[in-house]
Amino acid sequence: MQRFFVEPHQIDRDRHEIRITGNDVNHIVNVLRMKKDEELWISDKEKEYHCVIENAGENEVLLHILYVQEPDYELQNRIYLFQGLPKADKMELIIQKAVELGAYSVVPVSTRRCVVKLDNKKAEKKVSRWQQIAESAAKQSKRMLVPEVHSVMTFKEALVYAKELDVLLIPYELAKGMKETKELIRSIEPGKSIGVFIGPEGGFEEQEVADAMEAGAKPITLGHRILRTETAGLAVLSVLMFQLEDE
Repeated sequence: MQRFFVEPHQIDRDRHEIRITGNDVNHIVNVLRMKKDEELWISDKEKEYHCVIENAGENEVLLHILYVQEPDYELQNRIYLFQGLPKADKMELIIQKAVELGAYSVVPVSTRRCVVKLDNKKAEKKVSRWQQIAESAAKQSKRMLVPEVHSVMTFKEALVYAKELDVLLIPYELAKGMKETKELIRSIEPGKSIGVFIGPEGGFEEQEVADAMEAGAKPITLGHRILRTETAGLAVLSVLMFQLEDE
């Protein structure tokens, strides 16, 4: 069943109605060709509304709320993926899968070994596209919210931003000790915010790793194999999701 996101002001609980406006109207009416009496799901980040279409107009779709529920689809921990800018369209895949795996936010990071260099105009356009991908993935994976794709940051800016988080992890090919990595991940308590730093194709420079550790990041290993940048973050997110998911 199709899923869409709304802001609280679009919901009239007294009249059991939700009004869809903006780009979602075109998607519902012209792309999906949904009509009166067809059902869909609506999320306002806290509750989930099972609705039926009352009227599908050109500028607005009026929904009637059939019932409301409070599902527990989200992880208790907010996970921020700090992803070094990769080449080509890899970022689109990374964002799509990160959202499916429960990431709360994706922060594109320009590091020293990044091949991709974006000026402000290109970066703004890219982030807009990436946000659309995040929204599409959130709808598909039954997320209760759309994870934010942050504006591109420098590595230094990312470290400052990450200082507000409770746990920082940085997979590093020179890190050793799978036992220590497992113990560290098991020790993360429910509700703690987590930052995961992933380097671009060339990895992090030693100084960047040192700066991250000085900012509180813990180096972890992902095993004996070297993972591509588009694989490493998803591997960490998979492990965290398995460890932190409620029963």
